[in-house]
Amino acid sequence: GAPAEEAGERRGAGPQKEVAYNRLLPYGARLEAEAASLLACIKGNLGRAVQLRELWPGGLFWTRKLATYIRLYGRKFSKEDHVLFIKLLYELVTIQKLEISMMQGFARLLINLLKKKELLSRDDLELPWRPLYEMLERILYSKTEHLGLNWFPNSVESVLKTLVKSCRPYFPENATAEMLDEWRPLMCPFDVTMQKAITYFELFLPTTLPPKLHHKGFRLWFDEFIGLWVSVQNLPQWEGHLVNLFARLATDNIGYIDWDPYVPKIFTRILRSLNLPVGSNQVVVPRYLTNAYDIGHAVMWITAMMGGPSKIVQKHLSGLFSSIASFYHPSNNGRWLNKLMKLLQRLPSSVVRRLHRERYKKMTWLTPVPDSHKLTDQDVTDFVECIIQPVLLAMFSKTGSLEAAQALQNLALMRPELVIPPVLEKTYPALETLTEPHQLTATLSCVIGVARSLVSGGKWFPEGPTHMLPLLMRALPGVDPNDFSKCMITFQFIATFSTLVPLVDCSSVLQERDDLSEVERELCSATAEFEDFVLQFMDRCFGLIESSTLEQTREETETEKMTHLESLVELGLSSTFSTILTQCSKDIFKVALEKVFNFAVSNIFETRVAGRMVADMCRAAVKCRPEESLKLFVPHCCSVITHLTINDDVLHEEELDKELLWNLQLLSEITRVDGKKLLPYREQLVKILQRTLRLTCKQGYILSCNLLHHLLRSTTLIYPTEYCSVPGGFDKPLSEYFPIKDWGKPGDLWNLDIQWHVPSSEEINFAFYLLDTFLQPELTKLEHHAEGKLEMSRDDVQQCLSIVHNCLIGSGNILPPLKGERIAHLVPSLVSLEETKLYTGVDYGRSILFLLNWVMRELISSSYYYILDNSEDDTKSLFLIIKIISDVLQFQGSHKHEFDSRWKSFNLVKKSMENRLQGKKQHIRALLIDRVMLQHELRTLTVEGCEYKNIHQGMIRDLLCLSTSSYGQVRNKAQQAFFTALGTYNFCCRDIIPLVLEFLRPDRQDVTQQQFKGALYCLLGNHSGVCLANLHDWDCIVQTWPAIVSSGLSKAMSLEKPSIVRLFDDLAEKIHRQYETIGLDFTVPKKCAEIAVLLQRSEHPSTNLTMLTSEEIQLGIQRQKEKNAEALQNYENLVNMLLDCVEQRNLPWKFEHIGIGFLSLLLRDDRVLPVRAIRFFVQCLTHDAIVVRKMAISAVAGILKQLKRVHKTVPICPYEVSGNLKPSSIQAGDRLDNQWLHYDGQNLPKTKQAWESCCFTKLSLVFLLQAEQAIYDHFSDPKFVEQLIKFLSLEDRKGKDKFNPRRFCLFKGLFRNFDDAFLPVLKPHLERLVADCHESTQRCVAEIIAGLIRGSKHWTFEKVEKLWMLLCPLLRTALSNITVETYNDWGTCIATSCESRDPRKLHFLFELLLESPLSGEGGSFVDACRLYVLQGGLAQQEWRVPELLHRLLKYLEPKLTQVYKNVRERIGSVLTYIFMIDVSLPNTAPTKSPRIHEFTTRILEKLKPLMEVDEEIQNHVMEENGVGEQDERTQGIKLLKTILKWLMASAGRSFSTAVTEQLQLLPLFFKIAPVENDNSYDELKRDAKMCLSLMSQGLLYPQQVPLVLQVLKQTAKSNSWHARYTVLTYLQTMVFYNLFIFLNNEEAVSDIRWLVIKLLEDEQLEVREMAATTLSGLLQCSFLTMDGPMQTHFEQLCKMRLPKKRKRDPGTVADTIPSGDLVKRHAGVLGLSACILSSPYDVPTWMPQLLMDLSAHLNDPQPIEMTVKKTLSNFRRTHHDNWQEHKQQFTDDQLLVLTDLLVSPCYYA
Repeated sequence: GAPAEEAGERRGAGPQKEVAYNRLLPYGARLEAEAASLLACIKGNLGRAVQLRELWPGGLFWTRKLATYIRLYGRKFSKEDHVLFIKLLYELVTIQKLEISMMQGFARLLINLLKKKELLSRDDLELPWRPLYEMLERILYSKTEHLGLNWFPNSVESVLKTLVKSCRPYFPENATAEMLDEWRPLMCPFDVTMQKAITYFELFLPTTLPPKLHHKGFRLWFDEFIGLWVSVQNLPQWEGHLVNLFARLATDNIGYIDWDPYVPKIFTRILRSLNLPVGSNQVVVPRYLTNAYDIGHAVMWITAMMGGPSKIVQKHLSGLFSSIASFYHPSNNGRWLNKLMKLLQRLPSSVVRRLHRERYKKMTWLTPVPDSHKLTDQDVTDFVECIIQPVLLAMFSKTGSLEAAQALQNLALMRPELVIPPVLEKTYPALETLTEPHQLTATLSCVIGVARSLVSGGKWFPEGPTHMLPLLMRALPGVDPNDFSKCMITFQFIATFSTLVPLVDCSSVLQERDDLSEVERELCSATAEFEDFVLQFMDRCFGLIESSTLEQTREETETEKMTHLESLVELGLSSTFSTILTQCSKDIFKVALEKVFNFAVSNIFETRVAGRMVADMCRAAVKCRPEESLKLFVPHCCSVITHLTINDDVLHEEELDKELLWNLQLLSEITRVDGKKLLPYREQLVKILQRTLRLTCKQGYILSCNLLHHLLRSTTLIYPTEYCSVPGGFDKPLSEYFPIKDWGKPGDLWNLDIQWHVPSSEEINFAFYLLDTFLQPELTKLEHHAEGKLEMSRDDVQQCLSIVHNCLIGSGNILPPLKGERIAHLVPSLVSLEETKLYTGVDYGRSILFLLNWVMRELISSSYYYILDNSEDDTKSLFLIIKIISDVLQFQGSHKHEFDSRWKSFNLVKKSMENRLQGKKQHIRALLIDRVMLQHELRTLTVEGCEYKNIHQGMIRDLLCLSTSSYGQVRNKAQQAFFTALGTYNFCCRDIIPLVLEFLRPDRQDVTQQQFKGALYCLLGNHSGVCLANLHDWDCIVQTWPAIVSSGLSKAMSLEKPSIVRLFDDLAEKIHRQYETIGLDFTVPKKCAEIAVLLQRSEHPSTNLTMLTSEEIQLGIQRQKEKNAEALQNYENLVNMLLDCVEQRNLPWKFEHIGIGFLSLLLRDDRVLPVRAIRFFVQCLTHDAIVVRKMAISAVAGILKQLKRVHKTVPICPYEVSGNLKPSSIQAGDRLDNQWLHYDGQNLPKTKQAWESCCFTKLSLVFLLQAEQAIYDHFSDPKFVEQLIKFLSLEDRKGKDKFNPRRFCLFKGLFRNFDDAFLPVLKPHLERLVADCHESTQRCVAEIIAGLIRGSKHWTFEKVEKLWMLLCPLLRTALSNITVETYNDWGTCIATSCESRDPRKLHFLFELLLESPLSGEGGSFVDACRLYVLQGGLAQQEWRVPELLHRLLKYLEPKLTQVYKNVRERIGSVLTYIFMIDVSLPNTAPTKSPRIHEFTTRILEKLKPLMEVDEEIQNHVMEENGVGEQDERTQGIKLLKTILKWLMASAGRSFSTAVTEQLQLLPLFFKIAPVENDNSYDELKRDAKMCLSLMSQGLLYPQQVPLVLQVLKQTAKSNSWHARYTVLTYLQTMVFYNLFIFLNNEEAVSDIRWLVIKLLEDEQLEVREMAATTLSGLLQCSFLTMDGPMQTHFEQLCKMRLPKKRKRDPGTVADTIPSGDLVKRHAGVLGLSACILSSPYDVPTWMPQLLMDLSAHLNDPQPIEMTVKKTLSNFRRTHHDNWQEHKQQFTDDQLLVLTDLLVSPCYYA
């Protein structure tokens, strides 16, 4: 294979990459020519179709053929063709008006062509990026989709994104700069557009440019983006996308970017992103849960940064795992667990992928990793060491051991010697215990993962293989009938190991050879146990079978089936047994065969469960070595059966003898072997068939039919006959062949040496003989029966049909394809749509078969008509007929669904056994053979898109007839077959639809309800296949939709029947769900045709079609124009037909609704609806039914969008308007050139001139179109408007209604298209509605006003002025009438009005809102609502209104001491928005907005009185405004409450966390926050606590660390113990959430250590205990380490003398203050206890000694004694699970003391 390839590559015409398995097929030699002719055909026809401008059917048909070609042969075409295919498809995908479903088809194929990017370098191919961007913008950010003018399928987003990813490597080199210019303006962090910009950057930015072009690539944006990422602290939604971009950048450019300065920040953020619960009592900010990083990308990023000279990443990675290791312990569980497991599973596989890329992968054009940054062996070892502990813990996790097993599989590839021993240490004890099955299944699945590394040993881990036999022997007890999951995992375990190892006894080699290594000698002597193992395994299996025999009760009932569990066990058993026998040597096999034969022969089994299992075992034995086994089995079974049927009475018995049935079953199973080996027994077998096929007993004849089926299959199919792990098997003498060398050896793809079974002529003749003997007479009988010449009972008919069916599926492979005339004229096409036949190794022989096919087709047809007419209730025969029809249509030797499940299981096995490190298909031989076999099956199944011939037409019509018959079950089965057939043949749906619709015609009298239902089901389709009601094609929809609507008038229709009503609901729902906008414009641009010409001209293989003449091309263009016109005609016809249907007199309401629903699907953005439909929808606005009104509101809003006038846009250079020079570098923030957009009170457009001189665009209304006239007439009719408003202000769902954007769109459209034409009619209604306080009326008026304000964007000044004169009083009334129910609606109304609008145009509104938000009139509630509404408006304006923000702040500052809680909360939220803009992003000019730090400084001034007080602050402010000024202190408390609200609100929203001045508020909060969890506390304390919790989770900039620590150290000296206590809880969370940032700063670490150790000696007991908890947490996440100095410090403290106990007089007050010495001694004990509790799941070396030290203090006075007890009981609790292991760490004396302590009486005291 290889040399020929190289020669081809040198000529430059070699294939890009082909499927390697094709040439291993028995007919592989013929495929070269087949592929060439197929490719030529595809190139020629695809090129023609595109030149003739025929996208459908020609273009789609041939692109589908290309996809099939790739599936069958891989990328077997020259590089030149590859590039041409890609270019052609790229042009097709990006056609502007292309119908979505076509676009998706082309896109999927293009993705497939671009998949292997190493095949084409950037020099071979360049693709532009802009067309893709325009397509995404048009589809994903569609302006018209939400109005229902475009219907896109759900899958479109992922298809488009994948497409961009695939094209990305080929974008031109200056693309990066162009993209930055395009999307930088969107990067406004306060707006939703930021999300869009970053999403685009993440998708489009190319990162694979070669190093010499880096200055045109990531260098342009890297600093800016990473700066942005570093400066944003509050996880906005787009941060995740930015991380994904960095991860990809890092992976593509390992070694070219220096990540070191960012590593602490990166790891801190990844750790935060895991959302682990830390610290005592904690509140999680909800956005951290939703916007967390994607683990997959975080893993990519970490992997890409590893290695290189600095090793800093590995240090942080070890830190990360040691800080989260304890979360992996199985006793912990929570919703964060999934992320942790994913991290564990992805990281090793990612590192393996990188190692593969650096060490094993072929060099491609992609940038290689420079040597300086490749991973060294030391790097790999460090990595494995840091992750192995958590993985071993995760083996027993609550979520199952799958992730751990996958992680171990990858780790074992890198360092087996570090990974496998600890796994085995856990496995051996687990195999011994009987009490913990979970432990057993977990360890076994992990060992299966590392099996291959274990068995192959290798230089790192040579003693690996010696573990195999002990493991296998100990696993045997797992075959246990009482525990299903244990049984399955044991089967898998045994099968995995026996696939890898030849089971050959090599012990004799020890005498013959002396050149063996130590391990090899050990293995040789161990292999003597193999025979023993096989026999014991068989005994276990027999035990399993005997225990699962069916009980008598089940025998009598008719349950033919096994239960699901039993069938799984059966599968596991048979596959494991056959694997073992395949791998056995001849000697072991003989013993096993004897054993299984005796077991099968000496017992009689019932045929349903036990019988199937035994027969499976026998079949496995026969399959492995047919000759030896058939000798035993066939004669035995034949003689028993012959003997038992010697008497003719047996033939007619209803119940047969068990022994007879069992032998028949056994015989039918063992004939599933290599056909050549069966030939010697043919006479005997035919005799048996002649005796048993006509048995009366159903069970009997079915087993006999199976025998016939298996005989036919064995002799006619192509299949491999052996699956050994070494080609040629193990039967060679040991002197020549030493099996131990082959342990765990992969198969060699080029020398697989597969033994195929290819039918010989003798076998084919035997098969035909069987068909002649057994099939022919049955067919004759059926024929006579159908003609009425022969009476047959039902059972006879069924038996006949069973035999026919079994013959059919047995010989499906050699039956030739059905012949017949092709049905023409279904679709007109200028290109040939011919099918290509694939060769699958069969040459169709004798002509009898052609005849046979035809006869069968005729017979079946006539016999089922006969049955339908005479005995329609014979459902079983009808089932068989349906099976036969569908098999004649589809079956070619294997079934699609079986193939799919085999393909799936093949992939699973491949995954569990593959070697990802070396790659290059290093699979086991059996797997490779399996894959070749699947390739053969794939070829036999690729009959999709068959030509539709008249014979098929007949059969599909038969199926339709059965699908509408009277029995539900028959209909159901027939419909399934019907759907499959529809999906198989090209264009047959067009032929069938009219036949289905016949049943729905309203004027037919003879349709029964069953037929009606059947027809509806046929239209509905099944979940996966075609849906006839909704084919994306005008010709079909024009027929089906009107038919569905008017079927409401059919006689068979009854709305009383729930099943029929449900069917119509499902139909309508499915059409709505699946409908995609169908194209009206099929124009193909010239560019496509040019590429198509090149494609047709290319060589290797050259197409044999002649080039097109210009006349033909003209004809094509002409046809395409006609097609567009025809589509348009169809569209208008459909609309008119639907309108006719809906307007029929007595149509039931349900169908009217369905019809209107269909009409609303037909709105488009490229074509205005016909006027009649517009009028209809406008009338529907006042329809009685709310469903209809809702549809009409959406529809009319859409129609108004269609009618929108085009506004001229005038480009403006910002620098000219503002009169500044263009700056040289880009800067964000408030720049001089965007000041003209700011809101400026002095310079508002209040007069007409000023209005027009401002930069706005304007237009005027002149004439009305006919379509607009229809709308105009209705809306200027007062009656209509009154009715409409009445309906709109009704309640729909009480209390659930919200501001409805659809209605808003409706009004916005009206006022945008018709200016103020309708204001006069609306004005009285608006005034009436505003005065009414009801929720629904207020909502209605809010929707109209928002529509008015947004719709008036382009009005002239006079009109706008009039509008605001009307609106201002309205809004004032509305805001004073605001209620709890409506304030949300008004907020939405104002926010919607201000969205993306120029603030200078809305100055009326802003001035109105700012008049006096907190006037106090109308109580606190109205004030809060007004602020809310104002905030909604300002938030939409972002940076353009600094002046308003200043005014608002100035107004609010004196009012911060508000008394009312709701007003305070609202002010807090408003403050967040005021300061939102004040952020420090990189290269940003300072903004003009208000500054946080100035504000905070002013606040701190006012809070001084509180800071200076020492006693606890009580909230003693009553909730009413007392007369006169209160003292400063009360004012301070009120102010503080508002400030707390502000800080809490901004924790969730703003971009940067605590500013320096805010940190100065901390001491105050520490003082107030309560210590216990108690909800009865007042608001102030609760808020302070919440605020601290949120602030402690904040992400800190490195420069803020010293400031925070300063504050904490200061507070630790405070005299309130509450404050000191709270400092500790704050510290716990803060350190964990900023772990690596602190670790990076040594001074900070020592400060924290000092702080905690100092607080351990606090005089207050609670503080000491909290300090101990904190210390233990810091030790546990490896922030601090348990070092010598610390240990000695504690030991010193423990030795403090205790004060002597004084005898007290009974009367004196108890001495409550503990003395200083006692406190210090307690501190020492607490320190030791913290150390012990810091490692809850293992016993480090220092622990035993500390426990001894601790136990000495058991009898100290309280509180010491209590601490010691708690510590010991905790130690006992956490170490109890693995005590057996932990015991090893202690000496005997220590153990004695410990046991004494843990069960001593004082423990219970």
